[in-house]
Amino acid sequence: MWFAAMNKLYGLIFDVDGVIADTEAANARATIKVFAEEFGIPAVQRKDFEEGLGRGAEEYIRAAARVHGVELTDEQLVKASNLRQENFLTILESEGLQAYPGVIKLIEAGLKRPDFGVAIATSSTREKSEAILRATKVPYEKMVYISGQDVKRKKPDPELFLAAAECMGIEPARCVVIEDAPNGVKAAKAAGSKCIAVTNTTAAEKLAEADLVIDSLVKVDINIIARIINGHTIINAR
Repeated sequence: MWFAAMNKLYGLIFDVDGVIADTEAANARATIKVFAEEFGIPAVQRKDFEEGLGRGAEEYIRAAARVHGVELTDEQLVKASNLRQENFLTILESEGLQAYPGVIKLIEAGLKRPDFGVAIATSSTREKSEAILRATKVPYEKMVYISGQDVKRKKPDPELFLAAAECMGIEPARCVVIEDAPNGVKAAKAAGSKCIAVTNTTAAEKLAEADLVIDSLVKVDINIIARIINGHTIINAR
């Protein structure tokens, strides 16, 4: 969804995979199946995808391929990405998905504040990310929504977050991005935004560039978000 939220003082931007819900386990399972069935590589593990976290499906797949000494063609990557998404949506349909604690409360608090704009910004496709948002009951229809199909460059390039800020009508420096992966943190900082990193999928030391690193969004509220944007250092979130 593209619109300008005028007269807002603050922006709150959420990544999806690994931030809204624990999707990384399902992402890995869906992709491991592709490697086994399409490429005949049965030994792929979840950790093999780490360098591709947050960079879109093709880079996610390419990261594990390189771990196993394989360089995939563009055609192979496109096919593998499509199969991965099919596998993921099948897993989601059969197993369901719940939002991480604190996520919905924080989103709803932002939407209620007249001085806040709230956005989704994800490298995933619209179809995949929307399925996640529907399953977790995120009110995304009320939010600016930028998917990987709306931008040309993926994280750690800042284009995704710059687009979200622009659509909210808010300067990037007046936004906080919620991320879970090093590439996402780099993209947020490159956009000139503040960043809160949640250790849902990555160890805290790999997220150290963020302005605040926490283990759950339960530990922050909308007032802490505003304080971070206003330049206050938050040492211990509640």
